[in-house]
Amino acid sequence: MTYQSPQQTEPLQGSEEVRVLVRLGRGRPGLRGIVMSVGNSKLVAGEAGRDFDLELEKRLLEIGFVEGAHVEILHEGFIGKDPIAVRVDNMSVALGRREADAVVLASESPNPKLLPDRSR
Repeated sequence: MTYQSPQQTEPLQGSEEVRVLVRLGRGRPGLRGIVMSVGNSKLVAGEAGRDFDLELEKRLLEIGFVEGAHVEILHEGFIGKDPIAVRVDNMSVALGRREADAVVLASESPNPKLLPDRSR
């Protein structure tokens, strides 16, 4: 299995399965993936390191956002698309997008549903 960032436009040659690494907070309803990391991570290429509170990381882990958990975005708020409703394994929770940014997923789709880049 090969991982790539959403910024890479050409598929990687010779790989059977390609998974795109994305932050949960950038996803749209229908995005499915597997948790790769929670908290401070530089897994997503092209992003500067982000500092997340250790307390936030602990809360997310307690909720069930552990490595290997299956995640799907079910719904997003009408105003500002915030908060988002997320299914984590067999449980549903609501998270603000800022908190959800601390979770890095390996998307099940090579073309994941994402919000426009907020850094521009």
